[in-house]
Amino acid sequence: MKYVLKLENLGLLLLFSGIYFHLYPGAWGFYLALFFVPDVSFILFVITKKLGAIAYNIFHHQGVLAVLFIVGYLLQNDLIIKIALVFLAHSTFDRVAGYGLKYLDSFDHTHLGWVGKSKHLNKD
Repeated sequence: MKYVLKLENLGLLLLFSGIYFHLYPGAWGFYLALFFVPDVSFILFVITKKLGAIAYNIFHHQGVLAVLFIVGYLLQNDLIIKIALVFLAHSTFDRVAGYGLKYLDSFDHTHLGWVGKSKHLNKD
């Protein structure tokens, strides 16, 4: 099942990136500059696991990002639309790599299972 989820997210990565470059041809610089920005939320794990997980989840939650996209569309604001599409692409990229939304107990504990040093805790 995990390979089906990864394949699904790979398709979404291509979809969100394709929409971005269809709407904004030649805007590679903005896309590349923003692609890893959601991972800046990792810094908050230094303060507390809970704060880090909450920040990470806000920047990677596809529902939140879809709402951001809709807001940008309704406001006809290209900047908001661009940010939403790049962050959606990033979120799906992370899921292809096996990283999901974080539980509050550990950086390695995600909704897709355990990752990193704790990967051995998966029941696969």
